[in-house]
Amino acid sequence: MFLEPHHDGSELYVSNSAPKLGQKVTFKVRVPNSYKFDHAVMRYYHDGEPRTAHLKRLKKAKTESWWGVTIPIINHQTRYRFLFAGIGKYDWLSAAGLANHDVHSNTDFQLIARPEYPQWLNSSVFYQIFPDRFAKTSEKKLPDWAVAREWNFLPRDKSKNTGIEVYGGDLKGVEEHLDHIQELGANGIYFTPFFPAQSNHRYDASSFDEVDPLLGGNDAWFKLVKAANKKKIKLVGDITSNHCGAGHYWLAKAKKDKKSKESGYFYWNKKYKWGYEGWWGLESLPKLNYASKELRKVMYEGANSIIRKWLSPKYGMSGWRVDVGNMTGKYGAIDIHDEVMYGIRKAVEETKPDAWLVAENADFVANDLAGAGWHGTMNYQGFSRPLSSWMNESAKLSGGFQGLPIDSPKISGQQLVETIKNFNGSIPWRALTASMILLDSHDTPRFRTIVSRDKAKHLAAMAMLMSYPGVPSIFMGDELGFEGTGGEDSRRTINWEDRSGWDHDFLVEVKKLTKLRRTEDALINGGLRWIAAEANYLAYLRESKKGAILVVIAAKPGTVNIDLTKYGYRISKTLYGEKATGSTINFKNSKATQGIWKLK
Repeated sequence: MFLEPHHDGSELYVSNSAPKLGQKVTFKVRVPNSYKFDHAVMRYYHDGEPRTAHLKRLKKAKTESWWGVTIPIINHQTRYRFLFAGIGKYDWLSAAGLANHDVHSNTDFQLIARPEYPQWLNSSVFYQIFPDRFAKTSEKKLPDWAVAREWNFLPRDKSKNTGIEVYGGDLKGVEEHLDHIQELGANGIYFTPFFPAQSNHRYDASSFDEVDPLLGGNDAWFKLVKAANKKKIKLVGDITSNHCGAGHYWLAKAKKDKKSKESGYFYWNKKYKWGYEGWWGLESLPKLNYASKELRKVMYEGANSIIRKWLSPKYGMSGWRVDVGNMTGKYGAIDIHDEVMYGIRKAVEETKPDAWLVAENADFVANDLAGAGWHGTMNYQGFSRPLSSWMNESAKLSGGFQGLPIDSPKISGQQLVETIKNFNGSIPWRALTASMILLDSHDTPRFRTIVSRDKAKHLAAMAMLMSYPGVPSIFMGDELGFEGTGGEDSRRTINWEDRSGWDHDFLVEVKKLTKLRRTEDALINGGLRWIAAEANYLAYLRESKKGAILVVIAAKPGTVNIDLTKYGYRISKTLYGEKATGSTINFKNSKATQGIWKLK
């Protein structure tokens, strides 16, 4: 099925992934010798005009040949694909794979002539922290809106107190447990919002200027930054560029004085009794109006704007996760989304060129990842959703399937791969590798619950998370086998005093996998080549200039048979999971399993 011509945006196939305009770039295609054709060309665009250039054979080996072509790069985005033609043959190779018919240009490969994305991402593993629930160091006097909840008690989901139950986690608690994060193998922390708010999730900020005093305020943040720097752990924050909270001082000023600059920050609408447009029509989340030049200045354009301030050396952040990024700047007939997105990107690059800008894109907007906007997305659609659908065990989840009004569907391994290929075919390779990949988050059910407590399935999924292109993120507690049906139930506290409830065996395995992810060059810099997709298992190659790795993920009991001779490989070492030697993978599994092997 997959023994066919292959190209992706990784270092083996593209000589320069971030060229300057005017530079020449060589593009290579790996073609099995068994695949017959008469001639091959690259179709690309210059100034929107289609051009073609013939490929030449660069190298022939026993099982495959390398073909290539060199062209000048004159546009910031170059779309391209390859045509293989012969008698009775007409195949296009695009980012979505090989097709024997015309395919839409939306699936073309994309080369972006802009500065490289942060290279430290390639060897990073992130740990997601929901600040209220990670660790608590002291009792706090709670504001009037909050309801105290005792640590280690389960959250009460879908109650009158949903969103306002406060456990009292703080940043000092994070600082005290940096060793846990480091020992896990993570070298980055992604925080959900830490700004003052009127909820436990803090996506309704009452200020973007300071750390919530409940978390310890700015002083606690500065101490955390210092401690994290010593351990070489990067910190990424969460910004709601689309909205603020009803308690924000901007809104208070706007209501008091309709002629104030703050009044222009919002969309005023008399159809609501509260008088303004809220995200999803909610009073608690007033939507921000970027037609206001003053708002743009305070949010990202000004020298001490919110986006810039927290990336400065003083505040020490290494990037932003943008909440509902695809919705920012959109309101009815008004659409200034691109302007705002590009403005945020510009502010990030000018302030800290190697900072990460990753957005929650809801159900995914490909144009946002075309090179000038977000570096990447939280890859729900092209990773989390299909993986959950393949491995789920009909778990009862709150809120439906990742925001959809249906129960978790069941798909085959073939369907998973087709879903992933469809997603990958719409974005540049650099956007794929700069996207956050995750099994779950504060917004979703826990993966352990999705697979109905099947530890073997959870471990197999974790092996895929740590071996797939992108930036892996572990939601706090996942490494300990936490469960949760979604929403508040997934945001459980960690019991640091009594660790008997931890899945210690699972933790040991996760540590092994994170180590592989951060040390094996093929997992850091390698491309992605599918070699098998069956109902119950799938297999892919990660190949870089320094080596090659084979990954097999089996979701259900069955038999795995893979012949590596047709790809010119032999196993040199079992890195993790099922053991194998020689040029074949052949094992029968009684439960979900995985194998990761170094090849030669």
